[in-house]
Amino acid sequence: MFIPLSYSIRSLFVRKTTTIATAFGIGLVVFVLASSLMLSNGIQRTLGASGSPDRAIVLRKGSDNELSSNIEQPKVGIIMAAPGVKKDGATSLAAGEIVVVISADKLGTAGQISNIQIRGVQPTSYALRKELKIVEGRPAEPGTDEAVIGKGVRGRFQGMELGQSFDLKKNRPVKVVGVFESNGSSFESEVWVDADTLRSSFGRMGVTSSVLVQLDSRSSFDVFKNAMEHDKQLGLQAFRETDYYEKQSENTSIFIKAIGIMVTFFFSLGAMVGATITMYAAVSQRSKEIGTLKALGFSRFSILSAFVVEAVFLALVGGVLGALASLGMGLVKFSMMNFATWQEITFSFSPTIPIILGSMLIGGFMGFLGGLFPAIRASRLSPIAAMRG
Repeated sequence: MFIPLSYSIRSLFVRKTTTIATAFGIGLVVFVLASSLMLSNGIQRTLGASGSPDRAIVLRKGSDNELSSNIEQPKVGIIMAAPGVKKDGATSLAAGEIVVVISADKLGTAGQISNIQIRGVQPTSYALRKELKIVEGRPAEPGTDEAVIGKGVRGRFQGMELGQSFDLKKNRPVKVVGVFESNGSSFESEVWVDADTLRSSFGRMGVTSSVLVQLDSRSSFDVFKNAMEHDKQLGLQAFRETDYYEKQSENTSIFIKAIGIMVTFFFSLGAMVGATITMYAAVSQRSKEIGTLKALGFSRFSILSAFVVEAVFLALVGGVLGALASLGMGLVKFSMMNFATWQEITFSFSPTIPIILGSMLIGGFMGFLGGLFPAIRASRLSPIAAMRG
């Protein structure tokens, strides 16, 4: 014979203060866990959205990213003529790009500075990245001191607004003539200028950081990769663009997950201790009830189950509240340094059903652990001792 579920739920409403405190603690744990997982997912989504499986990126062999890569200009022609590269008539759909990072003053932070990635592009760069759209203004003219900015940096740094100017280097200003978006990718945290303008500003003449190519098809990548890496004298390596940007997100994503899990671990210990104290107090206050239930013929297992269900139900309520609160983080933009490129990138919290449900289940599991030992104690009380208590 089992104790009705309504009995367990009704007892929670009798102890409103402790019930609310415990639910709040577990809800906070679920909120922190879900938020950290949502941010980690947002990082992977932002950097993963930066690539396309039918494009490839070529770097100098041994380079982890575009910042550390230098490819001599004569090799760019060899890359463009490689098998697997899509052609528009006699023209290869490829672009040599140069990447640098500059420091800029953040607005509203009392002199705080951060890093912005500047990408020197060619006209073909816009055509290759079809997902990129100018939402205000116009593209920068080739060979000019003009720039377009991603919407992720717009208004966050000094001079990063349509019609304003900022310095690439001291006494080398460029004017912002357009704002672009790119499906929430990391490109939205970049500034694009003419490649030759960037080279001359930083003394990088004769080299490029990377070469982006449009493949004939997704299946052409292996042919193209073999062509790039077969000749050891070229010293080049090719990546499918999606794989390259996913790799760029690994360290940052792992860091966010590790921090989130560590904070959640300590918070969860506190929440479980709170749940345990709450349930032990309930056992002490309800000893006569427990004695009465045993006198009525309810078994130890029935009493244990009733207290465990009570704790789990309490935890799930807190978990649902914490998960619902975490959904509000989807409206928040968060900027942090990407450890691979040392640029500040704007991310968003990206909720998914598995993250929300998983966080709620973890909240329920905390309630189970927190209520298990008090429930065992309740089930072991003798009817006579319980009635006397």
